[in-house]
Amino acid sequence: MKFIINREEILTPLQQIVSVIEKRQTMPILSNVLIVIEDDQLILTGTDLEIQIIAKINIAMATPGTITVPARKFLDICRLLPSGAEIKFELQGDKVKIASSRSRFSLSCLPADNYPEFAESELENHLFITAGKFKKALDKTVFCMANQDVRYYLNGLLFNVSNSKFKLVASDGHRLSIYEDNLDQATGFEARIILPRKGVLELSRLLDDPEAELKVEFSSNNIRVFIKNLIFSAKLVDSKYPDFSKVFQQEFFNQIHIQKQVLKDALTRVAILSNEKFKGVTFDITPDRLKISTHNPEHDEAEEELIIEYIGEPLTIAFNAQYLLDAVSNLDSELAVLTIASNASSCFIDEPNDCGYKFIVMPMRL
Repeated sequence: MKFIINREEILTPLQQIVSVIEKRQTMPILSNVLIVIEDDQLILTGTDLEIQIIAKINIAMATPGTITVPARKFLDICRLLPSGAEIKFELQGDKVKIASSRSRFSLSCLPADNYPEFAESELENHLFITAGKFKKALDKTVFCMANQDVRYYLNGLLFNVSNSKFKLVASDGHRLSIYEDNLDQATGFEARIILPRKGVLELSRLLDDPEAELKVEFSSNNIRVFIKNLIFSAKLVDSKYPDFSKVFQQEFFNQIHIQKQVLKDALTRVAILSNEKFKGVTFDITPDRLKISTHNPEHDEAEEELIIEYIGEPLTIAFNAQYLLDAVSNLDSELAVLTIASNASSCFIDEPNDCGYKFIVMPMRL
């Protein structure tokens, strides 16, 4: 097995694959990248058994074969070679020889026969979506995913398809983000799946070309996404996402309209003196005024008064400042609309014109 390839052709696919491979592995071979040459294609595969990325590169000068090499060492060699360098790769016995100009490397490798197969069930559903549209939906929701929550369905992202519409939902139990958009083609099916946290973060990183069209295939256990010359696969979270629709079926106070940037700046300033652990700020809302205030165990205090549009009863409610900042930063319009539930159980943050993005924050008890 041998091939010659330009550094630029192999570097990016290798970087994308290595990010999936965990540094500490129970099986030594999982620290390796699987290299296969067949039908004038160089195929690179990396997996942690939960997520897998395969990259396919067209190659002319090559002798077929398969082998696995240490992923990070191989990446570092390719990365540190000069730009435009030609890399010669050859398997000799149980070693791989890599040569480029005056550089020579010899890597110990493991046979490809021992490389674990990524188990995938039949993927009966499929849809097409542009990378730009999917990336925007991910960006507006991923930061709400829980991290290592015992309710493991929250350590992921709900992907809901309903014929020609799709919806992404993420929540950590204290806040919830919902993003809806239309698909270019009707799918003719309804489905709900939960993508795992690590898979979502990896997938988001791979969507670097907004114009690329993605083919998404999934079943109740697996998802596979075709991104140009890459194939991303992940095992899904085997659970049911909680029904969040009840949060919309309640009484609300009148909407509060406020300039997004003004609110963002005020929150950022007041939060400086909030309790470092809880980041709590209090909202005192009266018609045409909003007072944001905070204090901390060191007896520091901060407050800001803002002019708002609001008609209704005065009310006081407290929130985590960082959660509000995350929500407001993701609005596209200049105006933020805050709608507080009449039992003060939640606050909706969205845009004045009917948009596909909604953010819900649960209040704090200070």
